[in-house]
Amino acid sequence: MNIFKKREKVKVNVYMDENNNNNNDNNNNNNNRGNKNSNNNDFWNGLKGGGGSSNNNGNNPLKNPRNRLSLGIFIFVLLTFGIIMFDGMENAGVQPVSYTTFKQYVSSGQVTTVDIEANQEITFTTQSNQRMRTLIPYLDEDLLDELNSFGIIVSGSEQEISYLSLFLSIVPWIIFVGFMVILYRQANGMGTRAIGGLGKNLAKEYKPDENKTTFKDVAGQLEAKNELLEVVDFLKSPARFHKIGAKIPKGALLVGPPGTGKTLLAKAVAGEAGVSFLHTSGSDFVEMFVGMGASRVRDLFEQARKAAPCIIFIDELDAVGRARGAGLGGGHDEREQTLNQILVEMDGFDSVSNVIVMAATNRPDVLDQALLRPGRFDRQVVVDLPDIKEREAILEIHCKKVKLESDVDLYRIARATPGSSGADLANMINEAALFAAREKKETVSMSNIESARDKVMLGVAKKSKVMSLDDKTATAYHEAGHTLLHYYLNNVDPLHKVTIIPHGRALGLTISLPEKDAYTMTRSKLVDRIKITMGGYVAEEIVYGETTTGTSNDIQQATNIAKRMVTEFGMSSLGFINLGEEDEPLFLGREIAQHKNYSEATAKIIDDEMLKILDACLKETREILTTHRDQLDLLTEKLVEKETLDDSEIRELLGFESIENNLSLKD
Repeated sequence: MNIFKKREKVKVNVYMDENNNNNNDNNNNNNNRGNKNSNNNDFWNGLKGGGGSSNNNGNNPLKNPRNRLSLGIFIFVLLTFGIIMFDGMENAGVQPVSYTTFKQYVSSGQVTTVDIEANQEITFTTQSNQRMRTLIPYLDEDLLDELNSFGIIVSGSEQEISYLSLFLSIVPWIIFVGFMVILYRQANGMGTRAIGGLGKNLAKEYKPDENKTTFKDVAGQLEAKNELLEVVDFLKSPARFHKIGAKIPKGALLVGPPGTGKTLLAKAVAGEAGVSFLHTSGSDFVEMFVGMGASRVRDLFEQARKAAPCIIFIDELDAVGRARGAGLGGGHDEREQTLNQILVEMDGFDSVSNVIVMAATNRPDVLDQALLRPGRFDRQVVVDLPDIKEREAILEIHCKKVKLESDVDLYRIARATPGSSGADLANMINEAALFAAREKKETVSMSNIESARDKVMLGVAKKSKVMSLDDKTATAYHEAGHTLLHYYLNNVDPLHKVTIIPHGRALGLTISLPEKDAYTMTRSKLVDRIKITMGGYVAEEIVYGETTTGTSNDIQQATNIAKRMVTEFGMSSLGFINLGEEDEPLFLGREIAQHKNYSEATAKIIDDEMLKILDACLKETREILTTHRDQLDLLTEKLVEKETLDDSEIRELLGFESIENNLSLKD
């Protein structure tokens, strides 16, 4: 628009210049008038949003909501001052006096006229033509007779309307109406969340040209990809399946721990198939208004039918798909109605509709069984934590946009991060890049990745926290007790590092990491793990003759391991039997209360077996730390000095054989 106007104006100027070549003298006055008119037109065009010379960009300031609000406030304030000034001008020249002064003027015969206004106010004129007014403080029945006795002209009038009072009485209504207008406009701007759109689904639709995610963007998860390839093939060429009489599953449920890439995998299926992707969450169906959840479900599936072929993806399905009747009071009626509508919609899908429903959850055990039956979510795809090869592939994807130093070894990083999910690895690489940026470096080094891993695993170190020397020494002895046991027990994970720098609520930490992914635990490993947790308790007992409250978490961990060994794992004299209690949270399970399934006599045997395991571990832990008290003192002294020690430094300090550390990322 601006370019067009400028070109048009140039043409007019050229035309005028040609006329001036012929009649310069005749058109001087016309040009002057034309300039004035154009200036005036530019002014008015500017107010209307036009592109005059004073506003070549065509930007109207009044189109900005903030400018309009400021202008409205300015006009309101100006109007208020005007009314106050006008109201004050009505009484200009009238001097207010007391009622006593008025009576004195009457008694002295100086009053000529009196105007009584609504039996409340008196305006009178003196013989010197001076106007005064006063208020009647009480009912004076003798006033009229007194005025007549002095021959004063008396008149009466109704009280005049005060424009200021009228305006002030209207102001609250103006504010209320303005507030309602603002709310209405905001509601209209909220789209599906407006009052008229509460029943509309909140799913975000990704068109095929918008979704570029494919299986190449999902590292690892080969088994999950193979399971979902059938869905991709069906969406690409459904006729091939229909011809042979095969029916593709209507729903696929992605199950796995948080951060393993379930949402990314579902998006990659849509990207591979080249179809639309409707993404929503289970919580989007939960609304304070009755019936809104079911209405949104109907609208979502109707939108999917129109956009077919497409994929509906419901994230966190357990938010709306929990077992009906679960929890205190028999469940949540509105949520159950929403679930019923999902069941009806999925059951009504035809195999030829080319609409696949996918969902993700990390709690498949709490889902309603009707969701998992054949014909609905009849295929469960497990998306598990990545192994070492998959972690390396995930790191390669996340490091594409990060500048790494030449010494960065992704396989080494993957080996040093067992048990990490894809989200954990992405967060670690991002934190490493932030560490490098703070150091004003252009590339990320292995030391940056080491610092990022510790931050993600342990939290931010509180290096500024001030501790007395006694507290620092006590914490060092406690952590040294945990640490020393790693070098005298055969079935424990290798030590990574020990620190007495507070992290979170812990005053110190001893960190060990597995060298490889572990899927099962033997009895000897569990027993040695109990001994490790007892190290701090025993060290305090040996050195100080008493223990501190800092051992509470260690005691809890040891007790839980011993209890599960007896009641769940069959690692006691009770033998092959499960006596575990179901202790899942109230609103996540199917039962309101869970009860133990054994007698009091059996409970006594369980307690005895737990004490037998704990006492044996405690005895052996005391023997190890008492025998190597000199190493305990030496390690404590070094910890107080340096605050953090890794495995290689401890081995050098205590004279242990140096081995290759797979867990350290430092050179």
